Amino acid sequence: MNVERLRELAISDTGFVFDPYSGFTFSVNETGRFMLQALKAGHAAEAVAAQLAEAFDLTPSDDPSRDVHEFILMLREQQLLPHDDDREG
Repeated sequence: MNVERLRELAISDTGFVFDPYSGFTFSVNETGRFMLQALKAGHAAEAVAAQLAEAFDLTPSDDPSRDVHEFILMLREQQLLPHDDDREG
């Protein structure tokens, strides 16, 4: 996964995110911050899902893999990840 744009993001401890490339700002919750930092570090989507399952108290109905893939789709919609990179891993 091409994470060059993600590496440029500034992420505060409270989940405030700043993209210096576009000037765009947004906020993420604790789970979103966790996923964003893991993706920014270059971890594959499935590895992030496994880390998410370990780090948070999930219920049996939670699906961390789905959550990570939906988060990746949101990042693509915000042009922080390229749409043509279908590997997600």
